[in-house]
Amino acid sequence: MSILTLILGESGTGKTSSLRNLDPAKALLIQAVPKPLPFRNKGWRVHTKETPGNILRTDDADKIVATLHKSSRPIIVIDDWQYILANEFMRRTAETGFQKFTDIGKSAWNILGAGANCGDKRVYLLAHTDTADDGRVKVKTIGKLLDEKICVEGLVTICLRTAVRDGNYYFSTRNSGNDTVKSPIGLFADHFIDNDLAAVDSAIAAYYSDDPLTAEAGGPAAAAA
Repeated sequence: MSILTLILGESGTGKTSSLRNLDPAKALLIQAVPKPLPFRNKGWRVHTKETPGNILRTDDADKIVATLHKSSRPIIVIDDWQYILANEFMRRTAETGFQKFTDIGKSAWNILGAGANCGDKRVYLLAHTDTADDGRVKVKTIGKLLDEKICVEGLVTICLRTAVRDGNYYFSTRNSGNDTVKSPIGLFADHFIDNDLAAVDSAIAAYYSDDPLTAEAGGPAAAAA
């Protein structure tokens, strides 16, 4: 069983830059929107037919699902989930009716399912935030299908949110009472931790290293056996 983690935050608050300390040899970055990395490139290369790399640029949900299952890299980052949905919506703006929303919802559901069940991997789904009518800050989606039928954050055990305080960038690890942040008991000692996905990944790998549930499903503990 893979471990799917949500990383939520507005643009410019440090979602992508948190990848800066990941080991590119162990990670795969799936970019829904082709763009330069916001830090000095050290070992990150775009994957092409001619040159294998660790950055796959695609917003095709089926291709993303297939990649999640077949990749041998232990860390996969999807940046970002909302644009996978938005790009499909924009390509189909001329269509009338609700079929496109059904298809987009299915794409989102398939990616979430694959991210949580793609073998011995840790998958990080980066996404923008939205404010619901009740003032609660949540993951941004497209249309009401996902919001009405699925609580996206309810499908994961770990949901972090970016925070900027006094010019410094952090991840929030605890629920504010007005958002959807959550993390397992004892995983993080502090409410705010450094904006460093490599440190987060190490903490998650260590936390679940001897978890019998992940071991039975072929997760980190099984891999270490």
